[in-house]
Amino acid sequence: MSIEHLFIDGALAATDMARRIGVILGDAIAARGVATIALSGGRSPKAVLEALSGTALDWDKVIVTLVDERWVAPDHADSNERLMRETLLQGKAAKARFVPMKNDAADAYAGQAACEAAFAALPWPLDIVLLGMGEDGHTASLFPEAKELAEGLSTEALTLAVTPPAAPHQRMSMSAGAILKSRHVFLQIGGAAKKAVYDRALAGGAVEELPIRVALCQHAVSVEVWISE
Repeated sequence: MSIEHLFIDGALAATDMARRIGVILGDAIAARGVATIALSGGRSPKAVLEALSGTALDWDKVIVTLVDERWVAPDHADSNERLMRETLLQGKAAKARFVPMKNDAADAYAGQAACEAAFAALPWPLDIVLLGMGEDGHTASLFPEAKELAEGLSTEALTLAVTPPAAPHQRMSMSAGAILKSRHVFLQIGGAAKKAVYDRALAGGAVEELPIRVALCQHAVSVEVWISE
């Protein structure tokens, strides 16, 4: 069952999500001495990342990683790592430890073992996994009709390499199991089209049709959803 936070404005939703993230990360630092968060890239989370960057935290005790990454150079316009460095990891937040998914391997498949080792070294469970969702129902880089989808839904590994059926660039993605190996799952939904997909996903059905159901149709981890018009 998910908890919904409804906003008429995306900026207000982003501010509220950043506030909630800050509280959970602060509580994690107080309880365990370290806080961990995996973040999504793309356009939607940008305002959240910028707001979170200004949050008062012991950022040197925060570990930041990614939910998925395109297999491009870290300075490429499509790089999620670049987005993190230009939005979140600024000012005091630059003290956070960033664990990238992209490495020097020639492609995502060759780089998966090194990425898996880096993720296995993180302190699990992660405190927060912040997901986005595409209008096709994908989340992370778990795409409907991707040849790796079944593996992504079933593997015991934390990460997997993916070739999207339509979107550009090979990807590295957290697996479904890794997403659910967290204390909190957050989801950001903006606009009528994505809200319609979200409602379809909640109604139930095959995870393969709408992979966001991995998060929404389970009871192991609490899910909070920020919905804006």
